[in-house]
Formats: sequence, structure tokens, C-alpha cells
Amino acid sequence: QVQLVESGGGLVQAGGSLRLSCAASGRTFSSYAMGWFRQAPGKEREFVAAISWSGGRTYSLDSVKGRFTISRDNAKNTVYLQMNSLKPEDTAVYYCAASARVLGMSSNAYDYWGQGTRVTVSS
Repeated sequence: QVQLVESGGGLVQAGGSLRLSCAASGRTFSSYAMGWFRQAPGKEREFVAAISWSGGRTYSLDSVKGRFTISRDNAKNTVYLQMNSLKPEDTAVYYCAASARVLGMSSNAYDYWGQGTRVTVSS
């Protein structure tokens, strides 16, 4: 079992930055691939970024490439999403997720989910 708790969301002006954190419980965090997803009002949840257990491989949504960076610190059981040059369309609830099976971009690949942290970008 893995429990995930996100933090770092908030209100920011367009062009600003936020860093989201996701703290995981359990001793096997380093064996999980981790992902960030988001869900905007009235829209389906979408993949944002993912990182392999070692941090050696990352994937991200095309629209956030060059602006968002996913990273992890296995010693701290934490995964991060650094978000720069934020746009109003980035407004959403952001969720982190853990997968014991595969590094993927589909929500179906993930076994555990956090409760989410809200990000609002004003224009």
C-alpha cells in the first residue's frame, strides 16, 4: 500500500511558477513509477508527466514540455512537479499517482492516487 499526499497548489498569475510535491508513505517508494495528472473543471483527467522508479526516464504532455519538470527524491519519498510559465489553461486539480507495474501515460496504469491539490492560474 502507498499513500500519497500532494501539496504546493495555489493561486498564481499567468507567467508565474509553482512547485507541487507529492509525499508517499511506505518503504518501497523507489520501486514505483510516479505520475502527475490533472483535471480541469468540466474536463476529463489528463496525463501531465511521469517518471521512472530511478528517475532516469521521464515523459510529459506536449503542451507542458519546456515548462513543467517532473523529478523525484527517493530518499525523501517525494515526487515533484516544477511548473514554470504557467498559463490559465493549466488551471486544474493536480493529482499524483503511483504505479507498481509500468511507467505509463494512461491513468489505468496507476494503482494509487492522492487527493489532489488545486492550481489556479489567473490571467
